[in-house]
Amino acid sequence: MSCTPSRLAGLLAGAASLGLLAGCGGSSDDAASTGSTASASKVTVVASTDVYGDIVERIGGDRVDVTSIISDPAQDPHSYEAGTRNRLALSKAKVVVENGGGYDDFVDRMLGSGNASAEVINAVEVSGRTAPAGGELNEHVWYDFPSVSKVADRIADALGKADPDNAGTFTKNAAAFKKRLTALEDKEASLNSAHAGDGVAITEPVPLYLLEASGLANRTPEEFSEAVEEGDDVSAKVLQATLDLFSGKKVKALVYNQQTSGAQTEKVKSAAEAAGVPVVPVTETLPDGKDYLTWMNDNVDALADALTK
Repeated sequence: MSCTPSRLAGLLAGAASLGLLAGCGGSSDDAASTGSTASASKVTVVASTDVYGDIVERIGGDRVDVTSIISDPAQDPHSYEAGTRNRLALSKAKVVVENGGGYDDFVDRMLGSGNASAEVINAVEVSGRTAPAGGELNEHVWYDFPSVSKVADRIADALGKADPDNAGTFTKNAAAFKKRLTALEDKEASLNSAHAGDGVAITEPVPLYLLEASGLANRTPEEFSEAVEEGDDVSAKVLQATLDLFSGKKVKALVYNQQTSGAQTEKVKSAAEAAGVPVVPVTETLPDGKDYLTWMNDNVDALADALTK
């Protein structure tokens, strides 16, 4: 679904990566360094956010020099205005990874005025995800493990083209990464077997791919989650219908995007807590001290725990 510049305001503490397969890359914004100067032997990569930067690091290891443009959780990809350092990093990149789907259009704007030779990986395009009939695209494909698996393969392929001598290593690292993604899909399948059809509520569509793969039914009025994502207020009628999900025991959990909040989402959270409905917090960027796989594993485990309460 489309989003507005307000939706990532008030994000929690930002991104750091743990090593799964090898080393760490740099991250930057206009006021920060773009990371260490890339060695001539490394593949220079720019990722729109630290989520994709971390995935590149898992696959590229110490053979990549990664700059993640959005790493500060106070930055909003939808309204981000690139500065000189970001443009310089993009101008030197051999590979660029963006989410696409309207989430991080600033990357395409910068590429349009600079580096035309970089291989650009658009995660939404790679995923094959499209808008449902009469609906809008849910662009949050990093919560969709099969899509991330496809992106991992594309990253390995792009790195291999840029550094043929290490192509085998990139393919091997991608396979190890995808094996852990498969383990996450197995967890989703177990949730599906045990809880298919169980109702849940959301504040925004961010985690919907995970919830759908787990067999859960989103019972939130569409007008509520869309308004929150767009940064708009909802009518009293829609808000009450959402609150009634908890007092009426119609859902088993509230999956709450804790990186955005407002008076109405806080009312929903409070209603869930008052009714004894577990609240499962999710985020859009990497929590402090976690890599992508650790983060997503924690999300799935938290959801499973909530559903069994």
